[in-house]
Amino acid sequence: MEPSIGVLELNSVVQGIYVADQMCKVSAVNLVDAFPVCPGKYMILIAGDVGAVKRAVEVGEDESTDFYVDSLIIPNIHEDIIPAIMGATKVDVSKINAIGAIESFTVASCIIAADTSAKEAAVKLIEIRLAKGLGGKSFFTLTGEIADVKAAISAGREIIAANGAFLNSVIVPFPNEQIWEKLF
Repeated sequence: MEPSIGVLELNSVVQGIYVADQMCKVSAVNLVDAFPVCPGKYMILIAGDVGAVKRAVEVGEDESTDFYVDSLIIPNIHEDIIPAIMGATKVDVSKINAIGAIESFTVASCIIAADTSAKEAAVKLIEIRLAKGLGGKSFFTLTGEIADVKAAISAGREIIAANGAFLNSVIVPFPNEQIWEKLF
């Protein structure tokens, strides 16, 4: 089974609830999250094998009717993506030399950049925060050795900049231990 993630964005919250239900009924996917996004949009995230995710997203696009905004399927996602979205990542802070973070204007670009970054270098995703309480923006944090964090952030920034959704990025070498308490 090849892990895959699908994202569907609608500009109606109530239609989004209906569409999420339909997507789960037609295909064996895991509903990772479904939530309203400012300003008045609805985001659906699913995971599963590639075929199931493709089928669910196709049905979601059809059922979205006039409320469809965007969709995305990433086959063969990095193993850290789902735990980072769920806030379930475990990191040994005693072995970390740097923190990296990228902020984007869209959910889809953030997920793509996080996947690209995680595949680029030996880093560990800490969190992927998608739009909730962020005015529709998204960001992710990762950690690792300084050179790896720099390479990962560079690759993620490049992919987001290509579609105009890049907002900002930072690299924090040798972070103060108090920062760790706020990241977990």
